[in-house]
Amino acid sequence: MGGVERPKVKVSEAFEVYCSEIAAVEIVGKSEEQKKAWKKVKQYAVDVFIEVVGEDLPMEDITRDHAQKMHNHFKKLIAPADGKNKKSASLGKRRMGDMSILYKRYFAHVGVEKANPFEALTFNQKFKKRRLPFPIEWVRDVIMKPGALAGMNDEARHIVLVCIETGARPIELRYLRADRIRLADKVPHILVEPSFDPDEPHEVKTVSSVRRIPLVGVALEAMKLHPDGFTRYRDAGNALSGAVNSFFRENELQPTGKETLYGFRHTFEDRMKEARIDDELRKILMGHSIDREQYGSGGSLKLYQEELMKMVYPFDPSIV
Repeated sequence: MGGVERPKVKVSEAFEVYCSEIAAVEIVGKSEEQKKAWKKVKQYAVDVFIEVVGEDLPMEDITRDHAQKMHNHFKKLIAPADGKNKKSASLGKRRMGDMSILYKRYFAHVGVEKANPFEALTFNQKFKKRRLPFPIEWVRDVIMKPGALAGMNDEARHIVLVCIETGARPIELRYLRADRIRLADKVPHILVEPSFDPDEPHEVKTVSSVRRIPLVGVALEAMKLHPDGFTRYRDAGNALSGAVNSFFRENELQPTGKETLYGFRHTFEDRMKEARIDDELRKILMGHSIDREQYGSGGSLKLYQEELMKMVYPFDPSIV
């Protein structure tokens, strides 16, 4: 007797299976916001593939020619004939990679062995686009000038000020809860770590992102006003970046017009270098990995505080 023919599943349908069943382990621990962002990024690849081939193909019908069409689409964006409006190689690499993973994981899920038509269709990413830091003096003389941020809502303004003196990622500040804001400790600090609360889970970017950051200068004064965290933007990262970046643009607070909220993190790194802070301590405070075997505790909060005080910005209390 012949086997029962398996119904054909279209790319969009396979993607939903991937998101709801196959990738379940990948999204455990993510907040709802993080889950939506994860799916949105991967959805881009599916949408582009369907648009490029002209239809929502059954997964079984995808050929190397279809995959090549998608690759050629990104090749034209990355290296346009007129040399204008070029897209980054990382964009094509990510989209092709996401389709390759979807294909591979889907057929493994249904127990069918098939050659992956997206295999080895990628792009070399020679350079990664780096977010621009705000110049150190610009932050001191322009951003922190009394009145410069006065028109920004309180939570957005205070997140900016805490970013400046902690180097924390905006998402790390948005997800702070009361138990991770240690204002009463001998060295006031914040804890960046994942949440395993089933009602309010969230991830951190990497294992090395888990860290303690002393609150000094204007960051301490701003956090005193938010002992329970920044509730307005807790699950609204796009709203935060939109509010801050549009305010900067409208008020001419970007020296080149390209700096964004995340740029303060890069400025923080520059300031630590200028202050001659030890390379390993810089990595600890930034949440970057240390490429050697780890010994000891990594240092005390008191040491971190003393080092950060070498570079703390003076500030007028009115800016808080």
